[in-house]
Amino acid sequence: MQPRIFLHSTSPQFRLQRRSQAIASKALSELDKLARAMAASCISLQLMLVVAALAAVASAQLSPTFYDTSCPRAAATIKSAVAAAVASEPRMGASLLRLHFHDCFVQGCDASVLLSGNEQDTAPNKDSLRGYGVIDNIKTQVEALCNQTVSCADILTLAARDSVVALGGPSWTVPLGRRDSIDANAAATLTDLPGPDSSRSQLEAAFLKKNLSTADMVALSGAHTLGQAQCQNFRTRIYGGDTNINAAYATSLKASCPQTGTGTSLAPLDPTTPNGFDNAYYANLMNQRGLLHSDQALFNNDTTDNAVRNFASSAAAFSSAFASAMVKMGNIEPKTGTQGQIRIVCSKVNS
Repeated sequence: MQPRIFLHSTSPQFRLQRRSQAIASKALSELDKLARAMAASCISLQLMLVVAALAAVASAQLSPTFYDTSCPRAAATIKSAVAAAVASEPRMGASLLRLHFHDCFVQGCDASVLLSGNEQDTAPNKDSLRGYGVIDNIKTQVEALCNQTVSCADILTLAARDSVVALGGPSWTVPLGRRDSIDANAAATLTDLPGPDSSRSQLEAAFLKKNLSTADMVALSGAHTLGQAQCQNFRTRIYGGDTNINAAYATSLKASCPQTGTGTSLAPLDPTTPNGFDNAYYANLMNQRGLLHSDQALFNNDTTDNAVRNFASSAAAFSSAFASAMVKMGNIEPKTGTQGQIRIVCSKVNS
């Protein structure tokens, strides 16, 4: 029989054994933490996949021919009304396009942004979004054709496309059949909408949250070939906040945007062709003439530089990518089937 060996607490063998036990215990603890983290990650991934699958199912229910029988003149009526509004005020094209973007990025393309109060009164939207009256006018015309048939969400989606076309941009086929929400989400406007001071990584995160890629983000940012921004949104950039800005451009902006004051004066997002839809926005970025910090962040020795160069050199490449990305954005979490309602008046839910 082999003799049992007893190790004294001060012996080197005992200390080595205790150290080995401690290391093993720590390793088991770390493995347990890793297993728990992996389990949590799997659950999170599964939830993300479920959400993505539900969104895919909803968008699959949309169809370009949705109103062909129930309201065949709706699309032409919307296009005509948008063309008239843009002809009267070219800036309105950018306003309708932006209204659609702010709608889709907050609980999906459901016309929640059109409900009076709530989302309209938060910091990103108040005294910023425009075009509600144009949409209301279009809705009145469409209701006269087909009572409670065409949703405000679809009207806004078509109006965004028709605004781009009216200003010389590309057209694309719009899947239809969205329904209107019966509520709005003011809190989400503060968390889901990218801001004028967003970094490139913050922009990517905001778009990825809506299942839009970096390529989609760069293409959709080209919407800033239209429209204007208030001084308060680029004041920090032109008064020393950023170094990646053309000095002469900054000086020209300071003439109408003083360092103090209300900051409500306007400057065009695209100083080259402010009322035309083209790819000049990207050429401006390459010359450090992006108006907002979030604009210039797309061309700042970073991962999106090549996409900017591509769009700056090819109007066709930009138009194609923009149209494709607009369809994807228009498919963000639509309400379909029996979800929501078809509002009679876009600014309020049905009584």
